[in-house]
Amino acid sequence: MNTDILVSIKNLSRFYGSLCAVNDISFEVTRGQILGFLGPNGAGKTTTMQIIAGTLSPTIGEISVAGYDLMDYPLKAKAEIGYLPEQPPLYKEMIVEDFLQFCAKLHHISRSKIKSHVDRVIEQCNLQKVTKRLINNLSKGYQQRVGIAQAVIHRPAVIILDEPTIGLDPIQVREIRNLIRNLSEEHSVIISTHILQEVQAICSHVQIINYGQLIFKDTIGNLFSQMQLTRLNLACHRPDADMQILTQIEGIEKVEQQDEHHFHIQYTINKNPAEAIVAKSVSENWGLYELIPENRSLEQIFVELTNEQFKPIKKIGD
Repeated sequence: MNTDILVSIKNLSRFYGSLCAVNDISFEVTRGQILGFLGPNGAGKTTTMQIIAGTLSPTIGEISVAGYDLMDYPLKAKAEIGYLPEQPPLYKEMIVEDFLQFCAKLHHISRSKIKSHVDRVIEQCNLQKVTKRLINNLSKGYQQRVGIAQAVIHRPAVIILDEPTIGLDPIQVREIRNLIRNLSEEHSVIISTHILQEVQAICSHVQIINYGQLIFKDTIGNLFSQMQLTRLNLACHRPDADMQILTQIEGIEKVEQQDEHHFHIQYTINKNPAEAIVAKSVSENWGLYELIPENRSLEQIFVELTNEQFKPIKKIGD
Protein backbone atom coordinates (compact mmCIF):
# COMPACT_ATOMS: atom_id res chain seq x y z
CA MET A 1 0.00 0.00 0.00
CA ASN A 2 1.23 3.49 -0.87
CA THR A 3 1.43 5.32 2.48
CA ASP A 4 1.38 8.67 0.65
CA ILE A 5 -2.20 8.02 -0.49
CA LEU A 6 -4.26 9.42 2.39
CA VAL A 7 -7.70 9.35 0.75
CA SER A 8 -8.84 6.67 -1.68
CA ILE A 9 -12.36 6.79 -3.19
CA LYS A 10 -13.54 3.94 -5.40
CA ASN A 11 -16.84 3.78 -7.30
CA LEU A 12 -18.63 6.07 -4.87
CA SER A 13 -22.35 6.70 -5.40
CA ARG A 14 -25.07 8.25 -3.27
CA PHE A 15 -28.79 8.16 -4.03
CA TYR A 16 -31.54 10.21 -2.42
CA GLY A 17 -34.55 8.13 -3.28
CA SER A 18 -34.39 7.84 -7.06
CA LEU A 19 -32.05 10.82 -7.56
CA CYS A 20 -28.32 10.13 -7.85
CA ALA A 21 -26.39 12.96 -6.14
CA VAL A 22 -22.98 11.31 -6.60
CA ASN A 23 -22.46 8.94 -9.51
CA ASP A 24 -19.65 6.36 -9.49
CA ILE A 25 -16.69 8.67 -8.77
CA SER A 26 -13.14 7.52 -7.98
CA PHE A 27 -10.07 9.54 -6.99
CA GLU A 28 -7.10 9.66 -4.63
CA VAL A 29 -5.51 12.39 -2.52
CA THR A 30 -1.85 12.15 -1.58
CA ARG A 31 0.17 13.56 1.29
CA GLY A 32 0.87 17.29 0.97
CA GLN A 33 -1.67 17.77 -1.81
CA ILE A 34 -4.22 20.60 -1.91
CA LEU A 35 -7.16 19.34 -3.95
CA GLY A 36 -9.72 21.81 -5.24
CA PHE A 37 -13.12 20.17 -5.62
CA LEU A 38 -15.09 22.35 -8.03
CA GLY A 39 -18.65 22.27 -9.26
CA PRO A 40 -21.82 24.32 -9.70
CA ASN A 41 -24.27 24.60 -6.82
CA GLY A 42 -26.06 21.27 -6.45
CA ALA A 43 -23.37 19.35 -8.34
CA GLY A 44 -22.64 16.95 -5.47
CA LYS A 45 -19.60 18.61 -3.84
CA THR A 46 -20.95 18.86 -0.30
CA THR A 47 -22.50 15.38 -0.46
CA THR A 48 -19.12 13.94 -1.44
CA MET A 49 -17.34 15.84 1.34
CA GLN A 50 -19.87 14.65 3.91
CA ILE A 51 -19.39 11.05 2.80
CA ILE A 52 -15.59 11.30 3.06
CA ALA A 53 -15.93 12.95 6.47
CA GLY A 54 -18.14 10.09 7.63
CA THR A 55 -21.21 12.20 8.38
CA LEU A 56 -23.18 10.67 5.49
CA SER A 57 -23.25 7.05 4.34
CA PRO A 58 -22.63 6.16 0.69
CA THR A 59 -25.12 4.03 -1.20
CA ILE A 60 -22.24 2.07 -2.72
CA GLY A 61 -18.49 2.49 -2.95
CA GLU A 62 -15.27 2.22 -0.95
CA ILE A 63 -13.65 4.98 1.12
CA SER A 64 -10.23 4.69 2.73
CA VAL A 65 -8.66 7.37 4.95
CA ALA A 66 -4.99 7.06 5.98
CA GLY A 67 -5.20 3.36 5.21
CA TYR A 68 -8.38 2.70 7.21
CA ASP A 69 -11.59 1.61 5.50
CA LEU A 70 -14.28 4.06 6.59
CA MET A 71 -16.93 1.36 6.71
CA ASP A 72 -14.88 -1.31 8.52
CA TYR A 73 -12.89 0.95 10.87
CA PRO A 74 -14.99 4.13 11.20
CA LEU A 75 -13.45 5.40 14.45
CA LYS A 76 -9.86 5.00 13.25
CA ALA A 77 -10.66 6.55 9.85
CA LYS A 78 -12.56 9.50 11.31
CA ALA A 79 -9.73 10.16 13.77
CA GLU A 80 -7.57 11.00 10.73
CA ILE A 81 -10.06 13.55 9.39
CA GLY A 82 -10.42 17.23 10.24
CA TYR A 83 -13.65 18.72 8.86
CA LEU A 84 -14.78 22.32 8.52
CA PRO A 85 -18.30 22.54 7.06
CA GLU A 86 -19.49 25.69 5.31
CA GLN A 87 -20.99 26.89 8.60
CA PRO A 88 -18.21 26.46 11.22
CA PRO A 89 -19.37 24.30 14.17
CA LEU A 90 -18.65 26.87 16.88
CA TYR A 91 -20.10 27.40 20.36
CA LYS A 92 -20.14 31.17 20.08
CA GLU A 93 -20.86 31.75 23.78
CA MET A 94 -17.47 30.21 24.63
CA ILE A 95 -14.04 31.84 24.87
CA VAL A 96 -11.69 30.80 22.06
CA GLU A 97 -9.17 29.04 24.30
CA ASP A 98 -11.87 27.20 26.27
CA PHE A 99 -13.57 26.09 23.06
CA LEU A 100 -10.32 24.65 21.67
CA GLN A 101 -9.66 22.82 24.94
CA PHE A 102 -13.18 21.38 24.69
CA CYS A 103 -12.50 20.25 21.09
CA ALA A 104 -9.26 18.58 22.21
CA LYS A 105 -11.20 16.58 24.80
CA LEU A 106 -13.77 15.56 22.18
CA HIS A 107 -10.89 14.09 20.17
CA HIS A 108 -9.70 12.11 23.22
CA ILE A 109 -6.40 13.98 23.44
CA SER A 110 -4.85 13.08 26.78
CA ARG A 111 -5.07 15.71 29.51
CA SER A 112 -1.28 16.08 29.66
CA LYS A 113 -1.15 16.99 25.93
CA ILE A 114 -4.19 19.27 25.63
CA LYS A 115 -2.25 22.47 26.32
CA SER A 116 0.43 21.71 23.74
CA HIS A 117 -2.20 20.90 21.10
CA VAL A 118 -4.17 24.08 21.84
CA ASP A 119 -1.02 26.23 21.85
CA ARG A 120 0.03 24.73 18.53
CA VAL A 121 -3.25 25.47 16.69
CA ILE A 122 -3.43 28.96 18.22
CA GLU A 123 -0.03 29.69 16.69
CA GLN A 124 -0.84 27.91 13.40
CA CYS A 125 -4.08 29.83 12.94
CA ASN A 126 -2.71 33.13 14.28
CA LEU A 127 -5.23 33.36 17.11
CA GLN A 128 -2.86 34.70 19.77
CA LYS A 129 -4.67 38.06 20.02
CA VAL A 130 -8.14 36.58 20.56
CA THR A 131 -7.64 33.58 22.85
CA LYS A 132 -9.53 35.25 25.75
CA ARG A 133 -12.39 36.67 23.65
CA LEU A 134 -15.88 35.33 23.08
CA ILE A 135 -16.18 33.64 19.71
CA ASN A 136 -19.42 35.53 19.06
CA ASN A 137 -17.53 38.84 19.27
CA LEU A 138 -14.95 37.87 16.65
CA SER A 139 -14.97 38.92 13.01
CA LYS A 140 -16.07 36.32 10.46
CA GLY A 141 -12.43 35.88 9.42
CA TYR A 142 -11.34 35.05 12.97
CA GLN A 143 -14.33 32.76 13.45
CA GLN A 144 -13.24 30.91 10.32
CA ARG A 145 -9.75 30.58 11.80
CA VAL A 146 -11.22 29.12 14.98
CA GLY A 147 -13.20 26.70 12.80
CA ILE A 148 -10.02 25.58 11.07
CA ALA A 149 -8.23 25.30 14.43
CA GLN A 150 -10.86 22.87 15.73
CA ALA A 151 -10.48 20.83 12.55
CA VAL A 152 -6.72 20.35 12.94
CA ILE A 153 -6.30 20.25 16.72
CA HIS A 154 -5.94 16.44 16.74
CA ARG A 155 -3.36 16.48 13.91
CA PRO A 156 -5.42 14.59 11.33
CA ALA A 157 -3.88 13.29 8.12
CA VAL A 158 -6.65 14.84 6.00
CA ILE A 159 -8.36 18.23 6.30
CA ILE A 160 -11.69 18.83 4.51
CA LEU A 161 -12.75 22.45 4.08
CA ASP A 162 -16.17 23.26 2.62
CA GLU A 163 -16.21 26.81 1.14
CA PRO A 164 -13.49 28.05 3.55
CA THR A 165 -13.39 31.68 2.34
CA ILE A 166 -17.03 32.35 1.49
CA GLY A 167 -18.26 35.66 2.92
CA LEU A 168 -14.78 36.91 3.83
CA ASP A 169 -13.29 40.24 2.78
CA PRO A 170 -10.18 40.26 0.51
CA ILE A 171 -7.74 40.62 3.41
CA GLN A 172 -9.35 37.75 5.31
CA VAL A 173 -9.35 35.62 2.15
CA ARG A 174 -5.61 36.17 1.72
CA GLU A 175 -4.96 35.23 5.35
CA ILE A 176 -7.01 32.03 5.13
CA ARG A 177 -5.27 31.04 1.88
CA ASN A 178 -1.86 31.48 3.50
CA LEU A 179 -3.05 29.39 6.43
CA ILE A 180 -4.20 26.59 4.11
CA ARG A 181 -0.84 26.61 2.31
CA ASN A 182 0.96 26.26 5.63
CA LEU A 183 -1.35 23.44 6.72
CA SER A 184 -0.63 21.52 3.52
CA GLU A 185 2.97 21.06 4.66
CA GLU A 186 1.75 18.58 7.30
CA HIS A 187 -1.65 17.47 6.00
CA SER A 188 -3.53 16.69 2.81
CA VAL A 189 -6.21 19.29 2.17
CA ILE A 190 -9.46 18.96 0.22
CA ILE A 191 -11.26 22.22 -0.54
CA SER A 192 -14.83 22.12 -1.79
CA THR A 193 -15.67 25.39 -3.55
CA HIS A 194 -17.32 27.05 -6.52
CA ILE A 195 -14.95 30.03 -6.33
CA LEU A 196 -12.58 29.60 -9.28
CA GLN A 197 -10.01 32.10 -7.97
CA GLU A 198 -9.68 29.93 -4.88
CA VAL A 199 -8.49 26.99 -6.96
CA GLN A 200 -6.08 29.08 -9.01
CA ALA A 201 -4.59 30.68 -5.91
CA ILE A 202 -3.81 27.70 -3.69
CA CYS A 203 -4.59 24.28 -5.18
CA SER A 204 -2.10 21.80 -6.60
CA HIS A 205 -4.79 19.58 -8.11
CA VAL A 206 -8.34 20.17 -9.30
CA GLN A 207 -11.44 18.06 -9.86
CA ILE A 208 -14.71 19.22 -11.37
CA ILE A 209 -18.01 17.51 -10.59
CA ASN A 210 -21.31 18.11 -12.38
CA TYR A 211 -24.63 16.33 -11.77
CA GLY A 212 -22.71 14.00 -9.46
CA GLN A 213 -20.29 12.94 -12.21
CA LEU A 214 -16.54 13.59 -12.09
CA ILE A 215 -15.91 15.28 -15.43
CA PHE A 216 -12.34 16.53 -14.93
CA LYS A 217 -9.39 15.66 -12.67
CA ASP A 218 -5.79 16.74 -13.16
CA THR A 219 -3.00 18.87 -11.75
CA ILE A 220 -3.50 22.62 -11.70
CA GLY A 221 -0.51 22.86 -14.06
CA ASN A 222 -2.22 20.73 -16.69
CA LEU A 223 -5.40 22.74 -16.23
CA PHE A 224 -3.45 25.92 -16.87
CA SER A 225 -2.05 24.36 -20.04
CA GLN A 226 -5.63 24.19 -21.30
CA MET A 227 -5.83 27.93 -20.72
CA GLN A 228 -2.91 28.54 -23.07
CA LEU A 229 -3.41 30.05 -26.50
CA THR A 230 -5.51 27.48 -28.33
CA ARG A 231 -7.87 29.81 -30.18
CA LEU A 232 -7.37 32.43 -32.86
CA ASN A 233 -9.75 35.14 -34.05
CA LEU A 234 -9.52 35.52 -37.81
CA ALA A 235 -10.94 38.30 -39.99
CA CYS A 236 -10.79 38.60 -43.79
CA HIS A 237 -11.98 41.26 -46.24
CA ARG A 238 -13.30 38.69 -48.73
CA PRO A 239 -16.65 37.34 -47.55
CA ASP A 240 -16.48 34.55 -50.14
CA ALA A 241 -13.20 33.13 -48.84
CA ASP A 242 -13.25 29.34 -48.70
CA MET A 243 -12.75 28.74 -44.99
CA GLN A 244 -13.07 24.98 -45.52
CA ILE A 245 -9.43 25.12 -46.56
CA LEU A 246 -8.56 26.10 -42.99
CA THR A 247 -9.67 22.75 -41.62
CA GLN A 248 -6.98 21.08 -43.76
CA ILE A 249 -4.16 22.97 -42.02
CA GLU A 250 -2.26 20.83 -39.50
CA GLY A 251 -3.25 21.49 -35.90
CA ILE A 252 -6.63 23.11 -36.58
CA GLU A 253 -9.40 21.22 -34.81
CA LYS A 254 -12.45 23.36 -35.49
CA VAL A 255 -13.49 26.52 -37.36
CA GLU A 256 -16.54 28.52 -36.24
CA GLN A 257 -17.91 31.28 -38.48
CA GLN A 258 -19.19 34.33 -36.57
CA ASP A 259 -20.27 36.34 -39.59
CA GLU A 260 -19.18 36.68 -43.22
CA HIS A 261 -15.82 38.23 -42.22
CA HIS A 262 -14.98 36.80 -38.76
CA PHE A 263 -14.04 33.28 -37.65
CA HIS A 264 -12.95 31.50 -34.47
CA ILE A 265 -10.27 28.85 -34.93
CA GLN A 266 -9.62 26.12 -32.34
CA TYR A 267 -6.25 24.39 -32.58
CA THR A 268 -4.18 21.76 -30.78
CA ILE A 269 -1.83 22.89 -28.00
CA ASN A 270 1.79 23.27 -29.24
CA LYS A 271 0.62 23.28 -32.89
CA ASN A 272 -0.07 26.97 -33.48
CA PRO A 273 -1.20 27.27 -37.13
CA ALA A 274 -0.87 31.09 -37.36
CA GLU A 275 2.04 31.04 -39.81
CA ALA A 276 0.31 28.50 -42.06
CA ILE A 277 -2.92 30.56 -41.96
CA VAL A 278 -1.07 33.69 -43.07
CA ALA A 279 0.61 31.81 -45.92
CA LYS A 280 -2.70 30.30 -47.03
CA SER A 281 -4.49 33.67 -46.88
CA VAL A 282 -1.86 35.19 -49.18
CA SER A 283 -2.01 32.34 -51.69
CA GLU A 284 -5.83 32.35 -51.67
CA ASN A 285 -6.09 36.17 -51.64
CA TRP A 286 -8.46 36.28 -48.64
CA GLY A 287 -7.51 39.81 -47.65
CA LEU A 288 -6.49 38.85 -44.12
CA TYR A 289 -6.57 41.87 -41.80
CA GLU A 290 -6.83 40.32 -38.33
CA LEU A 291 -5.34 37.26 -36.65
CA ILE A 292 -5.48 37.57 -32.85
CA PRO A 293 -4.75 34.90 -30.21
CA GLU A 294 -7.45 34.32 -27.60
CA ASN A 295 -6.76 33.07 -24.09
CA ARG A 296 -9.26 30.82 -22.37
CA SER A 297 -9.85 31.66 -18.74
CA LEU A 298 -10.48 29.12 -16.00
CA GLU A 299 -14.04 30.41 -15.96
CA GLN A 300 -14.44 29.58 -19.66
CA ILE A 301 -13.09 26.05 -19.18
CA PHE A 302 -15.37 25.55 -16.18
CA VAL A 303 -18.43 26.76 -18.11
CA GLU A 304 -17.56 24.62 -21.14
CA LEU A 305 -17.20 21.49 -19.02
CA THR A 306 -20.28 22.05 -16.86
CA ASN A 307 -22.46 23.08 -19.80
CA GLU A 308 -22.19 19.58 -21.23
CA GLN A 309 -25.62 18.01 -21.38
CA PHE A 310 -25.28 15.76 -18.34
CA LYS A 311 -28.57 14.79 -16.74
CA PRO A 312 -29.30 13.60 -13.21
CA ILE A 313 -29.03 9.83 -12.99
CA LYS A 314 -31.94 7.79 -11.64
CA LYS A 315 -32.02 4.26 -10.38
CA ILE A 316 -33.02 1.64 -12.89
CA GLY A 317 -36.73 0.99 -12.57
CA ASP A 318 -37.61 4.46 -11.21
